[in-house]
Amino acid sequence: MITIWPQYLNKNLSLSQGRKISKEDAVSDPTLSEIEKALKRLGLTYTVDKNRAYPGKWYEKSGRVLVEYDKSKLELIREVSLKIKERR
Repeated sequence: MITIWPQYLNKNLSLSQGRKISKEDAVSDPTLSEIEKALKRLGLTYTVDKNRAYPGKWYEKSGRVLVEYDKSKLELIREVSLKIKERR
């Protein structure tokens, strides 16, 4: 299981604030529903957990998505980000 927090894809955050991919690959302020739609389009099994807070911002409940995926976390995050870009 791989955990995806919206912060991982957010181009408005720095790497130290939680972004995991390059700014070119990232999107502005991704939502949980956008991540969910991207995962549906990729045909992956996932669970949405809306009442979780990113550890770096424990006071802000941004939610997270747990995904069943065989390859690397960064690969998954890039694919999800590209799908969100296609839809926007």
